[in-house]
Amino acid sequence: MKVILQTERLFLRELVEGDIPDLKEILQDRRVMYAYGHDFSDADVLAWYERQQRRYAVLGFGLWAAVEKDSGAVVGQAGLIMQPCEGAEVLEVGYLLKWKYWHRGYAREAARACRDYAFETLGAEKVFSIIRTDNLPSIRVAEGIGMRREREFMARYYAGDMRHYLYGVQGGKQAGNVANGV
Repeated sequence: MKVILQTERLFLRELVEGDIPDLKEILQDRRVMYAYGHDFSDADVLAWYERQQRRYAVLGFGLWAAVEKDSGAVVGQAGLIMQPCEGAEVLEVGYLLKWKYWHRGYAREAARACRDYAFETLGAEKVFSIIRTDNLPSIRVAEGIGMRREREFMARYYAGDMRHYLYGVQGGKQAGNVANGV
């Protein structure tokens, strides 16, 4: 298994076929997936997994398994993906955690590491998060890693058109200082 990066409590590694049951626990939990407005079937979960494998092969990144260092448990997934946004593609920090691991700071920890990876390893100038306007926990995570709301727009997902915010943060020393509260 290829470890991509580590945080204080997590390591992020490429998803492997053995992670499919963990993906099902995430993607088939309505509490976790409410922002998508869509229930994932087993076929949808497999397609999700295969999409990550293609991203790794083509782009060198995607959503990675977020694994708790102490227990070895997969707590969720986090990573970087290219997302369509109003006719363009943006580099997005994304994450989804199992319900039982919510409210422990893992989302912010993983998102911060992914943001830094985008700047330091991929050389990105800016990274984004696309967040449904009523997804207050994800808004707090984005703001907690130095992102600021740039605009509101409509995005089409499984359940149809939904209002979203585009959050972004610029790379470089100044962005790191803002994100770290300096």
